[in-house]
Amino acid sequence: MGCGKTMQLLQVAFNYEERGQKVCVCKPATDTKNGSKLSTRIGPERKTDFCFTRTDNLFEIIKKDYVHVACVLVDEAQFLTPEQADQLMQVVVKLNTPVMCYGLRLNFRLQDGGFEGATRLLQLAHKIEELKTICDCGHKATLNCRFLDGELVTDGPDILIDDGTSKIEYKSICPACYYRLIEDKK
Repeated sequence: MGCGKTMQLLQVAFNYEERGQKVCVCKPATDTKNGSKLSTRIGPERKTDFCFTRTDNLFEIIKKDYVHVACVLVDEAQFLTPEQADQLMQVVVKLNTPVMCYGLRLNFRLQDGGFEGATRLLQLAHKIEELKTICDCGHKATLNCRFLDGELVTDGPDILIDDGTSKIEYKSICPACYYRLIEDKK
C-alpha cells in the first residue's frame, strides 16, 4: 500500500538484532508474493522465520520454536484469523514476549467491517500506531483501492493477490479521491 509497514517491521527487527537480541519474523502463507520473504518497495528484504496458514496455532508455534526471542513481528497481519489474534495476545501475556503486527485495518470495500483479523487486533491491542502515507493529490491517504487491469473495483474477495493472469494493484488514497473515483466509475 506504500506507507512503509514492511520497512518499519524490518527496521524494528534490525534494531533488536543490532543489540544482540533474536526476533521471530512471520507472515501469513496467504501472502504468496515473494514466497517466504518480506520485501519492500525500496529494496530491503528478509526471509521470514515461518509462514503460517489460517489453521495454525501461533501461540503453540511460538511457544515451541521461538520462546527465547525478544520480540515477534507479524507482517500482513490483516490476514490473521480472530483466533490467531487471540493467540498472539497469549504470546504477550503468557510468554511475556512483545508482539508487533503490521497490516491494514480496512479492506478495499470500506463498508463491511474490513478484515476480521485486523478488527480483532484493534480490539486487543495495547498500543496502536498509524503509519502515514499520502495520496497522489498530496492529502493524507487513509483508504485503499483495488484496481484490476487498471479499473477500480469495489467488490470481490478480501484476498486477491497477483497470480500473473490479471494486473492487480492496490493504492492508498484520501477519502476525497476515493469518492471521486467512485463517482467517475458511475
